[in-house]
Amino acid sequence: MELLNEICQTARRNKLRTTLTGFAVAWGIFMLIVLLGAGNGLINANMKQSDRFLSSSMVVYGGMTSKPYQGLKEGRTVRLHENDMSITATEFSKNVDEVGAQYNANATISLDRQYISTGISGVYPNHTKINKVEMLYGRFVNDIDIRESRKVLVLGNKQAKELLNLPAAQSQQEGSEARLVGQFVKVGNLAFKVVGIYKENENGRAEVFSSYSAIKRIFGANTDDAGRIEFTFHGLPTEQANEDFERDYRHRLNAEHQAHPEDEDAVWLWNRFTQNLQMEKGIGIIRTALWIVGLFTLLSGIVGVSNIMLITVKERTHEFGIRKAIGARPWNILRLIIVESVIITTFFGYIGMVLGVAANEYMDATIGHETIDTGLFKATMFLDPTVGLDVCIEATLIMVLAGTVAGLIPAYKASRIPPIEALRAD
Repeated sequence: MELLNEICQTARRNKLRTTLTGFAVAWGIFMLIVLLGAGNGLINANMKQSDRFLSSSMVVYGGMTSKPYQGLKEGRTVRLHENDMSITATEFSKNVDEVGAQYNANATISLDRQYISTGISGVYPNHTKINKVEMLYGRFVNDIDIRESRKVLVLGNKQAKELLNLPAAQSQQEGSEARLVGQFVKVGNLAFKVVGIYKENENGRAEVFSSYSAIKRIFGANTDDAGRIEFTFHGLPTEQANEDFERDYRHRLNAEHQAHPEDEDAVWLWNRFTQNLQMEKGIGIIRTALWIVGLFTLLSGIVGVSNIMLITVKERTHEFGIRKAIGARPWNILRLIIVESVIITTFFGYIGMVLGVAANEYMDATIGHETIDTGLFKATMFLDPTVGLDVCIEATLIMVLAGTVAGLIPAYKASRIPPIEALRAD
């Protein structure tokens, strides 16, 4: 207890020195936590967006030729045909699993006097796996719907509530939209049966799904445009394997549409696997950069603490001489410096940690709820900027240890100085 009182008195007599030491500790830990939190917020947001899709899947779009070929000029529009789906399923069956397609149209869906104007997508059953559609009630499009061209609908939960025109109190009730399953609604002038309700992505644009064959027959009967092809795959574990597959696949489809084999604009491939690999590389670079910057920030705090402790011990050499003259042992002096250093760095380190956590919470409450419209969906650019408690504690312990070591070395030397020489020190 006497030791703590003595340390408190020393801190009061040297307020500026104590404040500077504490600021160096708190600032280093604060900046480390804020930097790591901000980085984790960006990483978590990107990871959430990547989780929207199945990584082992590809989507194929028709594009526009950028190279002349066999007497044909560049600038021709390439539209995928259903024969391209057959080519995908048969000639690339070594790696391709399920092949589907998506045909999009715009329609007005009505129930009694309520209606919504929205996009309607004709899809295959594998769409729910590729785009991770979460069903709440009923079912998704199945193979029988495709084979028989059934006019079925899968609505988003908010769309269903809008069509039902429920009172505010009922609209808030969980499962209130389930009553729409099994009912018939109109798509234009045609009757469609609602077979399922899915959970809409809060940051996305809601779609209405139906069977590919029905939508293609109704909205695309006079065109050979198949929309876009989507399929799952296996056996492509590396980036090089994916690049080889993409090259061969593009060459084959380009040949089908009389486009140059090396024309990458004629057919567009969205490979979620390589996209995830690139994202993981980018995330790894961000993590490394954040840790480097954070550690250098922490190091600047350690240097500040070390310099102040060195000066502190040098200024108190005369005091140590007096203590030794009245009977203090070297260990008593070392203990005083160690305990003082630990208390100061721990106290201010805790303050820096709390302020860093508070800053991360503020970031989460402000920019963490902002979204941008990518054209396909709304994306959150900042999500859950948190830092693990272990990182906070480790950073504080490092600062405590650094401050202790910085004061221990000169204190040890001072404790070995004979009392007469220590008393002569200025």
